[in-house]
Amino acid sequence: MIDVVAGLILDPVGRLLACKRPEGKHLGGKWEFPGGKVEEGEDPVAALARELEEELGITVEVGRALTPVVWDYGRGPIRLHPFVCTIICGQVHPHEHSEIRWCEGAELDLLDWAEADVPILKEWQLLLG
Repeated sequence: MIDVVAGLILDPVGRLLACKRPEGKHLGGKWEFPGGKVEEGEDPVAALARELEEELGITVEVGRALTPVVWDYGRGPIRLHPFVCTIICGQVHPHEHSEIRWCEGAELDLLDWAEADVPILKEWQLLLG
């Protein structure tokens, strides 16, 4: 099983960052919470901070963990560890995504999400009430 991390990044007004995977890549055109693989021996919180700096050029404070999701896209199972994050330094730039979007509540449901991210989104929406 491959451990993967994902960041639910909030802006100062509570919007959530969604990132679109580039066409031609695995899950191309799908929206996701940014993150990536946890390297061997790496702590998931440290992995998420590293991945978000690499992918988006930001430094984050990693906060509350949400429920991990186990998923298999046909390449072997992944365990996706989601965390709520806030930006402490930098401006978001899509280095590895074709598009990024700050979304409010109902806007999130209009996006075509990667399947493993859907349970995370639903949990987030339940937490908001």
